[in-house]
Amino acid sequence: MRTMICKKEDVFRGPVILVNRTHPLRPGSEPQLTAADDRCPGIRMERRAAGLLAACVSAVGGRDEIVPVSGWRSQKEQQEIWDSSLEENGEEFTRSYVALPGCSEHQSGLAIDLGRAAKHIDFIRPAFPYDGVCGAFRRAAAGYGFVERYQKGKEEITGIAAEPWHFRYVGVPHARLMEENGLCLEEYVPFLRQGPRLCRLADGRAAQVFYVPCAGEETVLELPEGCCQVSGDNEGGFVVTLWRWRP
Repeated sequence: MRTMICKKEDVFRGPVILVNRTHPLRPGSEPQLTAADDRCPGIRMERRAAGLLAACVSAVGGRDEIVPVSGWRSQKEQQEIWDSSLEENGEEFTRSYVALPGCSEHQSGLAIDLGRAAKHIDFIRPAFPYDGVCGAFRRAAAGYGFVERYQKGKEEITGIAAEPWHFRYVGVPHARLMEENGLCLEEYVPFLRQGPRLCRLADGRAAQVFYVPCAGEETVLELPEGCCQVSGDNEGGFVVTLWRWRP
């Protein structure tokens, strides 16, 4: 066994953090960024998420048809998008499709809006259909750690209208568990609080995922030797992932 100590501030960072109107990002949590696509250097994501996005697009043969539309945004940019949409589209539309500044997943660097390549692409609602190569990407996404974040039928839970173009990186075991159990991110940590979960992966491994509440200034985790990941949930605890070979 080995001991890992998580600081209280670690609750607010990691790939599984929940970001929404009631769970804003903490100031000063800007991620390490890189281009989401080498053809669009101005559209950036968190470094690991960007690499896995590119791998998924390449795996489904989508480099000529799938383009990034919007990645990481600063607080200033999110405010400008919010204000512009309010003026052009009104409050009801804006609250349905644009997150409040400080409460946008785009500000975490873990979210990407994708569009089907076209001469003109709607910045707020890019076309990303469920068929063709876009559909192939959607079906493969969980294997690279991405989920379609705002799905139809979950609007009352997420507070955002269905957005077929918006994908969020959470990591492979979490994306698979969410997809297999029909969960949005708001439902995922409550699901983990019910008990540990096992996710069988495609490479002969399995991942055990469980939740640990934050114990105060320091949370002490006693973990078995091996590969593990600890992510905050941006609320009150940690999501722990242990990888092991399947027996």
